[in-house]
Parts: sequence; structure tokens; C-alpha cells
Amino acid sequence: MKPSAKPANPHFSSGPCSKRPGYDVTSLRTESLGRSHRSGIGKKTLQLAIDKTRQLLGVPEEYKIGIVPASDTGAVEMAMWSLLGPKPVDVLSWESFGGDWASDIKTQLKLDNIHHLNAAYGALPHLAAAHPDHDIVFTWNGTTSGVKVPHADWISDDRSGLTICDATSAVFAMDIPWRKLDVVTFSWQKVLGGEGAHGMLILSPRAVERLESYTPAWPLPKIFRLTKAGKLIEGIFRGETINTPSMLCVADYLDTLHWVEGIGGLTACIKRSEANLAAVADYVAQHDWLQFLAQDSATISSTSICLTMDASPEHVKAIVALLADEKVGFDIGAYRDAPAGLRIWGGATVDSADTALLMQWIGWAYSHVKQSH
Repeated sequence: MKPSAKPANPHFSSGPCSKRPGYDVTSLRTESLGRSHRSGIGKKTLQLAIDKTRQLLGVPEEYKIGIVPASDTGAVEMAMWSLLGPKPVDVLSWESFGGDWASDIKTQLKLDNIHHLNAAYGALPHLAAAHPDHDIVFTWNGTTSGVKVPHADWISDDRSGLTICDATSAVFAMDIPWRKLDVVTFSWQKVLGGEGAHGMLILSPRAVERLESYTPAWPLPKIFRLTKAGKLIEGIFRGETINTPSMLCVADYLDTLHWVEGIGGLTACIKRSEANLAAVADYVAQHDWLQFLAQDSATISSTSICLTMDASPEHVKAIVALLADEKVGFDIGAYRDAPAGLRIWGGATVDSADTALLMQWIGWAYSHVKQSH
């Protein structure tokens, strides 16, 4: 039977992701718009974004937090181009973005002594094979495969190398063990449903020490430069951004951070994301034609929830199109390089009641397409 109720919010895209419940652009505080980002109010607004991020995520006080250009991609590339080189590199990948970082390290930086630990979509590489004396580059959550690392026990507390973690679809939805990580990057448009083009770069004291003691052999463009005369550019981590940010995007980010604070902080965000995964898992458990792409239940992401189904790629496309036509689920097709299936965003800005309704519609669409073809 065709379901009678539709999700109140049909936005399940994995990026840019759904805006927070009750979002209204007219409620943004816009007093910084039209002003220089280097004015008093501009710097104050940018510093507030950094301070709220630290407070809500529980980032250690000694870690640096900066707003940088070009979204999470810019933050990851800035870290790799600025920090990699003096040690062997272990790069872990099991989906598209981790593969991109591996490719850049191999073909752009052209480093010697690279160890690429790779796994197919749905699996993880052998995490314990990452060497504590090597620099380690990895994603916390594979956005295009729906596979996350289950914990950080495999990262040594006595490591001499740096851990560089792309955590863009994990921050604000999963517990991040900060002291296991030396560089963490994320972007506003993922779990918080913010606007694009801005990345967050979080550095441990060990990462800062590397920056101040090592000069890469290659030239760095201005937007990648974190040091001057061998010292960290501290202003970047006080809201004095490298290039001009969108103050409208900053206002949007602050709006969502205030929402996070209002619902109970990080713990509430994690619970909301886990509730979305539970809604999907309940439906999957009752329907044998639908499966998680992740092979190990401990690695199933609660944000980018990836599913396969007993259907041809053509049928999957028809199901995705039908759900969009019915206005019950937009942008839920699997990533282009992933196995054919669905990718449902379950981050904190999505209500689990909407996710549960979406699953009913997926069941109807599956039956409808299979019968009509």
C-alpha cells in the first residue's frame, strides 16, 4: 500500500545536508553583514564561531581551531601539503574521499615511502597495520560508503607520527577522541546543515610543533600557509581568516550552533543521529531485500547511511526518481563511485520520525518499480 503520511522534511542529501528543524533564514543575526571581516564586529563574530565550536565539541583548550577556505577539502589539503613529508605516510581509504587523499599524496605531493591501506566499499582496511611512527591520514566516517571506524584504540598514545583525520561527516554526530588525533577537519554543510565553502581545521600541539619545525620542499599557495618565519600564524586561530569569508555563512553556522546548544549540546546531536540509524535498521531487519553496505555492524555510519537492495542499477535509479517525484526523499541515490543503492543522510538536523516514514516509502517504491518492470 502507498503510505498515507509523508516526511515533514524530505531533505536527506549527504551534502549540503538538511537545515536544522525550524530553520528560518530571516532569524539569522546579520549585524556583521556588509562589514569588513577584519572590523571589530567581524573579528568578534568569527571568534565566537571558534569559541562555540570548542565549547560544544569539547575540544581541548591547547588545541587550535581555525576557519579556513574551501570547505573540508581545503582543510584536508592544507594539512597534507603543510605537514606531510618528514615521515613515512600510511593513508587509509575505503571509499571515494579517502581514495582522493591517497591519490593526492601519491600523484601530487609525490612522497616517498607511502603505504596505502585500502579496502573495498563496505569494508575497512586492517586498522592495526597503521604504524605509530608514521603519519596516518584517514577519514573517520566514509561518507560515500557508510562505513566508519568503530573506535580509536588502533591509534597509539605513544605515536611519533601525526594522525590527520577527515571527520567532516562525523563531527557533531559521533564521539571524537581528540587526544588520539593531531589534525581534525570538518565543514559546516555536513552534520549541521550549514552553508559551503568554509572548512574547520583543528590542530594539536604536536601538529603545531611539526608546522614550526618543518618546511615542505614544495611551494605553498597563500591559502595553504599556516606559518610565517617559522612560527604559526596565530591570527588564523583567532578568527583572522586567510582570505575573505562569507559573513552570511558564518551567521548561518552560528544559528545552528545556538540550536545545538538549545537541544542539549553534542550528546543530543549524537542521540538524534543514532535515532535515524535505528529507524533505518528497524526497517532493514524486517525486509530481506534491503541490506546495509557496511559488512560489520560495528562500522555502520549513523550519518551517511548506505544501503544496497535486490534490484538492478536501473531499478534503483527508478526508485530514487520515484521518491523524488513523490517529494518524500530528495538526493538519496548512492554516490556515483559506490555500488548501486541508497544513501540516506541521518545527521543531527534530520528527525528520526521523517526517516521512519521515508523507509515506508522506500518499501512502496521498491514494490512499485519491481512490479511495473
